[in-house]
Amino acid sequence: MSDRNIYLKTIPVPEAVKTVMNNLDRDSLVQTETIPVHEALGRVTAEAVIARCSSPTYHSAAMDGYAVKSETTFTAREGQPLLLKKEEGCIPVNTGNPLPDGMDAIIMIEHVVDEGENISIEAPAFPWQHVRRIGEDIVATEMLLPRKHTISAFDMGALLSAGIYEIKVYEKIRMTFIPTGDEVLPFADRPTPKPGEVIESNSQVFKSLAAGLDVEFNFTAPVKDREEKLTAAVEEALKTSHIVVVGAGSSAGSKDFTRIVFEKLGKLLVHGIAVMPGKPTVLGTAQGKLLVGAPGYPVSAVVCFEDVLTPIISWLAGKHEPQRDKVQVRLARRTPSKPGQEEIVRLAVGQVGDEYIGVPLSRGAGMITTLTKAQGFTRVPADSEGVELNETVNVELFSSRAELDKVLMHVGSHDNTIDLLADMLMGGNNPLRLVSTHAGSMGGLTALKNDMALFAGAHLFDPETNDFNFPFIERYLPGMEVTVVNLAIRHQGFIVPKGNPKNIKGIESLDGLDINFINRQRGAGTRILFDYHMKKAGLKPMNILGYDREEFTHMAVAANVLTGAADCGLGIFAAAKALDLDFVPLAHERYDLIIPQKHMEDRRIKTLLALIKSDKVKQAISKLGGYETDLTGKEMKPGVGLGY
Repeated sequence: MSDRNIYLKTIPVPEAVKTVMNNLDRDSLVQTETIPVHEALGRVTAEAVIARCSSPTYHSAAMDGYAVKSETTFTAREGQPLLLKKEEGCIPVNTGNPLPDGMDAIIMIEHVVDEGENISIEAPAFPWQHVRRIGEDIVATEMLLPRKHTISAFDMGALLSAGIYEIKVYEKIRMTFIPTGDEVLPFADRPTPKPGEVIESNSQVFKSLAAGLDVEFNFTAPVKDREEKLTAAVEEALKTSHIVVVGAGSSAGSKDFTRIVFEKLGKLLVHGIAVMPGKPTVLGTAQGKLLVGAPGYPVSAVVCFEDVLTPIISWLAGKHEPQRDKVQVRLARRTPSKPGQEEIVRLAVGQVGDEYIGVPLSRGAGMITTLTKAQGFTRVPADSEGVELNETVNVELFSSRAELDKVLMHVGSHDNTIDLLADMLMGGNNPLRLVSTHAGSMGGLTALKNDMALFAGAHLFDPETNDFNFPFIERYLPGMEVTVVNLAIRHQGFIVPKGNPKNIKGIESLDGLDINFINRQRGAGTRILFDYHMKKAGLKPMNILGYDREEFTHMAVAANVLTGAADCGLGIFAAAKALDLDFVPLAHERYDLIIPQKHMEDRRIKTLLALIKSDKVKQAISKLGGYETDLTGKEMKPGVGLGY
């Protein structure tokens, strides 16, 4: 086995980008070509463009009416109309008609009285009135566009109007992506991966990102972890591409041959950048072209493309680097960071009251779903130890600022019905994006207390009052006026493998360290429910194997059971049903939405409540299984317990 690689020296991203630019000869690398103007949208001019024709090419009528010689109309006055004989003293014209010989003005049809063979006017015309003169817009021989100008739709109209039918532009930047790895399966084969195998997807992420930069993109089949195979693949790609990207080939692993191949074929420039995620990025040159070793983890790969490749591609193409909308966001959670390198933190962002709130998402480099859930990201500087709760940070958005007004921020307990609402809200006439942060019921109350969510989902049971949520609202949100609306009564119990091989009958079965249990996080209503029944049964945490292992969603608990990582876990019936697992009932509980009164007039909350009260939501919830909808959409009051 080969020795493991080590990072030679990580450097800041701007330094890495500058190093590449200093080692590429842009003028010789990117050639020019001549293409039809009607196909030139988004291309960059390689030289100044000179108008061949004027526009208009003749004096033309700018209005419907009559062409006249202006000096013959000077005697016309209000109350003293002037008669002009048709076809002699005036000639009818329509907009765009050539100006008749000898005429130098147009009188609008609205200002003319038709009197048979004559017209009468009560105001004189002045020279060149309502006339588009030759070259009014474009004059032949004038410069229409300078070099290195990105051609817009409007430019295309101007070019064609000036008689320009072909244009010299820089060629598109061409990129080839080479996936690598013995474990990598081609997505086109629609495989079902076995343990140790992964479906290749980074090529398509790069393809989509490259399309936004007008890059001509190509990708190959995955290349096995063999030095000679990777060398051959890179050599072949260099024949047709300006940039060759080796995917999942930049780590410190023993099978990573990227650095070796780059050094064999050319020059290694960068081996590691000082940003997380994205650190294992390799940059080099060969044959005057750019070589890139992109990280295999998807989020790291995206950072490599957006922070490193985007500025380089823009520079090569002669275009301005795209800029994201930015907003100031108050953080809903403390976010520590390791000093020494910049960290990029993905955030769920939405407007709550008069400010934007951001909830940090999971930070693993392999968690591509954090990008699908995030509205933006913030950068924690290399010299910082992180960002504190309530601190305001600058956030770069994935979409426009206007889209944040359509985000419905939820923090609280996870439930499959929340996902159901998210889908149905997007299917409405005025789509809303429900952004849900799974912080548990107590986490939801804390978010409401700190004005960091529009509403919270909770199912907190208080054994002393036999009531749900209200005792906790009174205790943790004193003085806050809220409306509590039920979403569903749900069935909680033990999620177990099909056939219940451990014969789990109830919570007593967990005693004795024979059952591998998976728990929910502290503050989750499910965790509180479990602790209540555990104490009621006289059990102690130390006697339950896995009591301290935590997951943040019911589906994550079910996935642990499905994969054999746990023998059972407490969760809702709907999660067990979704993964075709068995279920041992424990209790029914009320899952409510807690909404601060000050947000009740917010149009997003109104839309949410209208949806919850509809029959289609009740029918959809019932289909999930493990729910009852007797109270769905109804406002709850203290002391009613399950209320049915």
